[in-house]
Formats: sequence, C-alpha cells, structure tokens
Amino acid sequence: MRKYLARRVVQAVLVLWAAYTLSFLLLSALPGNAIENRIHAPDSGLTPQDGQVLLHYYGLDKPVWEQYLHALGRALHGELGLSLTSVQPVTSLIGYALPSTLRLTGLALVAGIVLAGTVAILINYAPGAWLRGLAAGIPALFASVPTFVVGILVLQYLSFRAHLIPPVDDGSFRALVAPAITLGLVIAAPLAQVFSTSIRTTRKQPFVHVLHAKGAGEGYIFRKDVFRNSSLPVLTLLGLAFGELIAGSVVTEAVYARAGVGKLVVDAVTNQDLPVVQGVVVLSAVAYVVVNLVVDLAYPFIDPRILVGRNGAANSKGTWPAGRWRGPRRRGQAQPQGLPPEDVVVP
Repeated sequence: MRKYLARRVVQAVLVLWAAYTLSFLLLSALPGNAIENRIHAPDSGLTPQDGQVLLHYYGLDKPVWEQYLHALGRALHGELGLSLTSVQPVTSLIGYALPSTLRLTGLALVAGIVLAGTVAILINYAPGAWLRGLAAGIPALFASVPTFVVGILVLQYLSFRAHLIPPVDDGSFRALVAPAITLGLVIAAPLAQVFSTSIRTTRKQPFVHVLHAKGAGEGYIFRKDVFRNSSLPVLTLLGLAFGELIAGSVVTEAVYARAGVGKLVVDAVTNQDLPVVQGVVVLSAVAYVVVNLVVDLAYPFIDPRILVGRNGAANSKGTWPAGRWRGPRRRGQAQPQGLPPEDVVVP
C-alpha cells in the first residue's frame, strides 16, 4: 500500500509540474499582453520610458527561461504573481471567486452522479422493454445538447415564465439549483453510458448466475455484488469528468451571470491578463490531480485485488488457492476448482 501511495503521489507532482510548464510556455508564446496593450493604447498617456518601467516591474523584459524560473520559484511558495490589469495578487482574485465555483461544481457533481445512476439502473432494470429502450437514448440526448442551450432553456421556462428560480445569482440555494443541474448534464451522459454498460457486463458474469441459482433476487445481487463490481469504470471516468465540470463552469457562470472562476478567466483572456489565466490553469490542474489521486487511492478499498498484482486470487491455471473457499461443503468434500468463493467479488 505504501509503494502504491508513493507512486501515485509522485505521478501527481509530475503532472502538476508539466501542467504549469506547458501553460507557461503556451501563454508566453501568445503575441502581446495587458501591459503592452496599455502602453500602446492611444489614450494611455504613457511615455516609452514609463512603458519600460512597467515591463521591468512585471519582469516582462527578461528572457522567457528567466521568467519561467522566477515564476516557478514563486509558485512553489504559493505566489502566482500580480494581475496585469488590477495589480492585485492572483491568489486573492482566485480566492474571492473560488467559493462560488466550488458550490456550483460540488452540487453539479452530485446532480450528475444521481442522474447517471438513475438512467443506468433504468436501462438495465426497468420493467418494460419500451422503458429500457427509452432510457437508453437519454445519455445520447444529454451529450448532444450544448450546455449554453440547456442553460438558456432553463432560464426561459423556469425563471422568466414559471418564476421558480431567480434569473441572476442572488446568493440563495434556489439560484444554485438550475446552473448545477445544467452543469451536471455535462458529466451525466458519459457516466450513465459507462455505468449501464458495466452493469450489463457484470450481470453476465458466472458468479451472478450462481447467485441467481441460489435464489437471490435482483435487488440483493445489485446491492451486494453488481454495484461494487460495476463502479470501478465509473470511478475512473468520474476523475476525468471533473475536468469537464471546471471547463463547463465557464459557460454556465456566463449564462447565469454568476461571479466565479469562470467569469474571472473570461475577463482575464479578454484583457490578456496572463498571470490570472495561468493561475486559473494551475488551479484547474491542482483540482484535477487531487480528484484523480483520491480516485486512485479509493481503488484498493473497492477492489483489494488491485494491490495483489501478479499474486492475485486466481493462479495461472484459473483455479483458486487453497484456503480461500468459504462456501458451504460437507466434511471431506474437495474444494471446487475454477469456481470463486462466495465472499470473493469477481468482476
């Protein structure tokens, strides 16, 4: 477990470094910046000497490699520089906008998981074939409708016509429900598709047929075995889908006029405020890495065989090692070969 944890932490640190370096190089390659735009603006009133002073103050007159080393050293100490437009620390700007985005993405994550789980269960366990077929088309519908279209429709019908939600963010929970559901649809489609496919694959496994032969019902089998065996692919995709939530929050916050990280990055890109843009990129990379690290660390608790490696439960002949069979058998009865024990979950 310690080696597994250490390996995942090292990988997370390397991903953060790579994300910071790549974002710095890409943003540095862009033509112009907020300071140069201010210097060359006709109404700025700045002389060339004043422009050089500003460039030197922000370190933009140094070579790119020197700017990178200086910025990397500050980032290691938790400093992301100053905004080129507001002259405020980037960490302060992000800290002010982050709580609103966290509330939105957190509720959207819950909404997406609930929607995906409901749709996946309907696809596999709905009583009628027509209902299962109808539910099977929902993920494609969720994936095909753009986020801004859903947001506009929700505002049109639930806010302007039904007056159920406020049209702008007023700080209430009602104002958060609609954008959270809109953003949750972004991840609900792939999660529902993967979860339903995983459930269908797991239900075809031999151990499920054994449980059916023993008289277990569908609900019991789903709760005890199918759900856990089907959740690993969903957990993997959930870590990847978190990045889609961060990207989708930009459009969602713009549609619902919410002041968050999405609005901050839109304003920064418009003004070519590169330190703020890079700060948001670093924040997104940290959130993405932390979520995926938590997912990786959760794997062994869901399926302990991940830590077993080559010395898994089954040997090379496909039989189970002695001492692992705990199923009911009479005295003197040989342990069945090739049949998993009842308390071992087989994907």
